[in-house]
Amino acid sequence: MRRFRRAIVAVLALALVAGAVYAIVAVLQRSETLVTERCVAVVGSESHELATDQAANASLITAISVKRGLPPRAASIALATAMQESRLRNINYGDDAGPDSRGLFQQRPSQGWGTEAQIMDPVYATNAFYDGLVKVPGYETMEITQAAQAVQRSAFPRAYAQHEPMGRAFASALTGHSESSLNCELRMPEAAGDPADVVDELTTAFGTQAATVQGRSVQVDVSGTQAWAVAHWAVANAKTLSITQVDVAGQTWNREKRDGWHAAGAPSETVTITVSAPAT
Repeated sequence: MRRFRRAIVAVLALALVAGAVYAIVAVLQRSETLVTERCVAVVGSESHELATDQAANASLITAISVKRGLPPRAASIALATAMQESRLRNINYGDDAGPDSRGLFQQRPSQGWGTEAQIMDPVYATNAFYDGLVKVPGYETMEITQAAQAVQRSAFPRAYAQHEPMGRAFASALTGHSESSLNCELRMPEAAGDPADVVDELTTAFGTQAATVQGRSVQVDVSGTQAWAVAHWAVANAKTLSITQVDVAGQTWNREKRDGWHAAGAPSETVTITVSAPAT
């Protein structure tokens, strides 16, 4: 009888331990603090990762190339250049080789790139880079070291090449040429999003768009590669704009699910960007 009681106690103890472990795992799985925020572009067999702030800057650089009607190669060169120069961050300092270098592309006022305030403006800096790039004959077919160096006049021209695969993957996704290829894993927003902010930032990146606000959503009347460019831009900016869902061409990206793009309903001729609602 004692052995039987001991066996029952042991079984109950194991059950309690198992239940506690299950509860802890379930809590940990739901914990927002354990989410490692990042953005990943997958094109073909290649996968490349950026931090969320880097991805947002990459989306702006690429959107401006789309706005200007430049080929995806231009965005690839620009992204690789900005990664080498600033790690795709809008930094307000230079280095020993260029103490007055500033911004995404580390442009220098002393070399005629503009004032410090201008080159710290990501839109101005990006357009200045493309202004220089389009003056380079045949840049579309050049090695990235040649094209970037022709614009930047860097002391380390060969360093740009190491970032070409990343630049190519994110450019392909953010120009809309690779569908459902950009995913950002994010914690849920801490504050409500504002559809007007989405429209403002979208306009800054792509120029004026046929955008309509409906409740918590923004509908953008675009199709084809332009639609995917806008959709991937929205995912890349989801953290700062509190975007929770993006719908395009019968596909949906949902922030809470954190599992990338999935088929969802019939394709439409719009991109729908939804922001988080106020807490109740």
